[in-house]
Amino acid sequence: MQHLDIAEVAQQSGIPASTLRFYDEKGLIASTGRRGLRRLFDPGVLERLALITVGRAAGFSLDEIARMFAPEGAPRIDRQMLAAKADELDRTIRKLGAMRDGLRHAAVCPAPSHMECPTFRRILKAAGSGAIGGRKKRKSPHPPGNQILTQPDPGTRRN
Repeated sequence: MQHLDIAEVAQQSGIPASTLRFYDEKGLIASTGRRGLRRLFDPGVLERLALITVGRAAGFSLDEIARMFAPEGAPRIDRQMLAAKADELDRTIRKLGAMRDGLRHAAVCPAPSHMECPTFRRILKAAGSGAIGGRKKRKSPHPPGNQILTQPDPGTRRN
């Protein structure tokens, strides 16, 4: 059987070699050996990478994608998980559609300023409440009444 080295897999899949190494280390794909310093892969890795790419495009995490494969590597895709992700995408599409419509209105609104436009004000209110923008309320490490008012660092990872 002909094996592909990492450069060939990168070229044929369009996925950088660094990402292929990362996927190999995470167990999403498995190299079959080495030719010198280059990792070798079974040609079937290209289909697996296509499945990973589709999963990433749909918004699945790498851990969720990893669970979509049986231990021996065959796809084992949970249909309920697919349906739940489709529902999540529907909600995101609705939110984005509402945002698009609001922004288009604000772009042509006859109000003297955006701050005087009722539609734009609704967008601001929704953003401030966390309804848009993906903000999630986090539990404070401080007891009620002892809140420390600070702005989170934009580089801070939120779960």
